[in-house]
Amino acid sequence: MADFTNVFDDVPAVLTEELVQTLLSRSDLRIERIVSMGHASPDGYWYDQNENEWVLLLAGAARLSFENGEPIDLTPGAFVDIPAHLKHRVEWTEPDRPTIWLAIHYGDRA
Repeated sequence: MADFTNVFDDVPAVLTEELVQTLLSRSDLRIERIVSMGHASPDGYWYDQNENEWVLLLAGAARLSFENGEPIDLTPGAFVDIPAHLKHRVEWTEPDRPTIWLAIHYGDRA
């Protein structure tokens, strides 16, 4: 379990790599805090996950792309439910301030 109790606590001022912290984990559920600052998926890389993922953007800004669809821009309060095996990628996150995500992975983990 994380050693903080507020998702806005202990946000690093500088990040060389995206920060992923598991807040809660169960057999069919994982809740993560993700902090990005100018991070994006590598060129040509697509997430193809075995579980569903519900994502809420808490701070900052980001753009997600889906293999067979239009990109979506996320601002604080925006959320998206990504079904298992729907290929997606992070195109962009705000470079000058932290982008904080709450990601809930749920369902089968084949």
